[in-house]
Amino acid sequence: MIPKKTALLAGIFFLFIANINAQKSELSVEKIMQDPLWMGTFPSDVNWGIESENIYFDYNPEGNLSDSIYKIKVQNPQKILKVSPEEKRNRIPSNGDFNDKRTEKVYSENGDLFIYNLKSSAKKELLDLPSDIRNPEFLIDNDELSFRAKNNAYVYDLKSGFIKRLTHIDEGAPKKKKEEKLSAKNEYLEKENLDLLQVVRERNEKQEKAKEYRESNAPEEPYTFYLDDQDLRTLKVSPNAKYAAFNLIKQENGKSTEVPNYVDKSGYTTDISSRSKVGDMDYHSKLAVYNFEKDTVYIPDFTNLPGISALPDYAADYPDREWKKEAREVIPTSFYFSPDGKKLIANLRSTDNKDRWIVLIDPKDGSVKNLDHQRDEAWLAGPGIGYTYWGGETLGWLPDSRYIFFQSEETGYSNLYILNIETGKKKNLTPGDYEVFDSFISNDEKHWYFTSSEVDPGERHFYRMPLMGGKMEKLTSMTGNNEVTLSPDEKYMAIRYSYMNKPWELYLKKTKANAKPMQVTNGQSEAFASYNWRKPQLIRFEARDGQMVPARLYVPDEKVKNNAAIVFVHGAGYLQNVHKWWSSYFREYMFNNLLTDLGYTVIDIDYRGSAGYGRDWRTAIYRHMGGKDLTDQVDGVKFLIENYDIDPDKVGIYGGSYGGFITLMAMFTQPETFKAGAALRSVTDWAHYNHGYTSDILNEPSEDPIAYRRSSPIYFAEGLQGNLLIAHGMVDTNVHFQDVVRLTQRLIELGKDDWELAVYPVENHGFVEPSSWTDEYSRILELFNESLLNKTGTPPSKNTR
Repeated sequence: MIPKKTALLAGIFFLFIANINAQKSELSVEKIMQDPLWMGTFPSDVNWGIESENIYFDYNPEGNLSDSIYKIKVQNPQKILKVSPEEKRNRIPSNGDFNDKRTEKVYSENGDLFIYNLKSSAKKELLDLPSDIRNPEFLIDNDELSFRAKNNAYVYDLKSGFIKRLTHIDEGAPKKKKEEKLSAKNEYLEKENLDLLQVVRERNEKQEKAKEYRESNAPEEPYTFYLDDQDLRTLKVSPNAKYAAFNLIKQENGKSTEVPNYVDKSGYTTDISSRSKVGDMDYHSKLAVYNFEKDTVYIPDFTNLPGISALPDYAADYPDREWKKEAREVIPTSFYFSPDGKKLIANLRSTDNKDRWIVLIDPKDGSVKNLDHQRDEAWLAGPGIGYTYWGGETLGWLPDSRYIFFQSEETGYSNLYILNIETGKKKNLTPGDYEVFDSFISNDEKHWYFTSSEVDPGERHFYRMPLMGGKMEKLTSMTGNNEVTLSPDEKYMAIRYSYMNKPWELYLKKTKANAKPMQVTNGQSEAFASYNWRKPQLIRFEARDGQMVPARLYVPDEKVKNNAAIVFVHGAGYLQNVHKWWSSYFREYMFNNLLTDLGYTVIDIDYRGSAGYGRDWRTAIYRHMGGKDLTDQVDGVKFLIENYDIDPDKVGIYGGSYGGFITLMAMFTQPETFKAGAALRSVTDWAHYNHGYTSDILNEPSEDPIAYRRSSPIYFAEGLQGNLLIAHGMVDTNVHFQDVVRLTQRLIELGKDDWELAVYPVENHGFVEPSSWTDEYSRILELFNESLLNKTGTPPSKNTR
């Protein structure tokens, strides 16, 4: 007979073994981190043929190394055809401009000017110049085209073939006339000769008069505008060919970081020139207006704009500093002539990105009138609002030249507006707590088309709406994300659609709300489709400040639940991952499925700073990254402990890039919450990141050091108590490997033990090699198993790695 104590111990042992055996998965790290082709073939880069007869897309089911363009015919959408090299060469590119009747399109191809006639399906070359031809557009009468060649604007007459140069813009500075200056000695000798010798004096007088006559009767030289040390960008001609406008850019990026490549094919260490650091950008931009009738260029004066001299609120944190209240420099990011060619609007941003102005410019004289001023003490951004240095905002004219359109976060969400330039009256066409994306005007100029999150922050649908506002007609119906590419004739929608557990597929649908979408691709492989991929629960939990925070939740079966939780933190900061479509973090999605199979409860949070929830959510991290974005993770863990029976001593966290930064801050400042963390390609010190992103959120290090000090993990490394894995690619040109080298030295100096650094010699910021992905995530899984489940000394078995 077995003693009771022995029997009890044996029972516990067999229970333990049974539990381990139960915690297995059809998935493995090796499987999910292999080349993504194992998942299947999914469409991308969808576009239409010019005559709306074909849909082209990248697909590549045959696995070709470079030849991956396929198509379907609208009349026979079930058959996917490979595009021949000849068809690819003869395709009409998407760039260019249609005439008013949309019967002809002009475009540049390989630097030459072409026109395509849709009635005859004929392509004709119009011009082949020594310089590349760019940006051709029809003028008002549709009989002439404007285009840019090198740094100048031209007009081409379609009937006569005559070319007229509109601008005279030259590189460099104007040539100065050489004036020979005599030395004192030679000046004396010349004067003496003229005084003493009559013949010399008479001849000199004749020469001076002849020179004066030639100069007075010489033809007047054409006006020339010299770029000097500036670069010309975005040259546009007005539709009436009376004016042009262009950007003048002067930029110095400061000292670049050299990223060493230790595995170059040469066998030597080579340097990759990368970006400079935040605060090290010297960028100046001007808007110039060229009046052809007056033959001159105006540089509009923006120093009197409302709020141009406003100081930032954070100045109050530095009372000992002297702040000069003066007109700030502005950056013109985009500009557009009215359809009648008589007016010009421009979008301006302050260099600190706290102010945005939309101004009306009279091209006759360059005078300026403010139409709309927006200020945000944090920073201006959001869908359709663009960026300080790169533009990208939604902006333009309605057809009658009295109204402009733009997007604004005035309500707290990025909505679409129109504004009457004569009365100043502004109207929100899409009022509501949702965002608008990619708006454009229909061919007949009577409607808007756009995508929005009106149904839910986690859904995207395509809409049509009357031009002056009114009822929004939802043209898509599938729950998830509907990426619509409208056919040129607007009769059909090519829809790239996905759901939470279903990767992207291509659908075809007539541009009607009640039409049925037809699926035309089915790219999942048998191996991928054989697993029952989870639809994570979309939940909201209450944060400490009362805000309801969205999250994805993966709950394991009670039979395998281990009472441990993992927090996944998405990267990019301003990105949305709690939604109803296929995640761009598909590897992490699959890894979260594996973790759930093994008994972990996984939560993926759209923390403060994430996209999709409006202005206040986006700017909640202003001047303190690692503030509310981190406490949202902590509050998410509290929610799991209170509602899902999670052991407080069994919580881990992982993420890459911004997610890696949050992981470091969590491990350094919240050790009572997080026992293990994996920080991948993480920022460790924001003063070492780039300018365009960081200066928006934290201002500049020299101007606002407080924000950098409280936002950078390297200053909090002494707080590390749990087990930390740091992983980084050595040729990362985004978040430099130098970041983790500095943090490594800090941890060494602090005498910290429970951390390790995994380096990947051939990887940039986004890993590409399956072996690197597999190694990295095997280490992450082993970290969690050992630190949270006390599975020490036993590496994960193949079926769990």
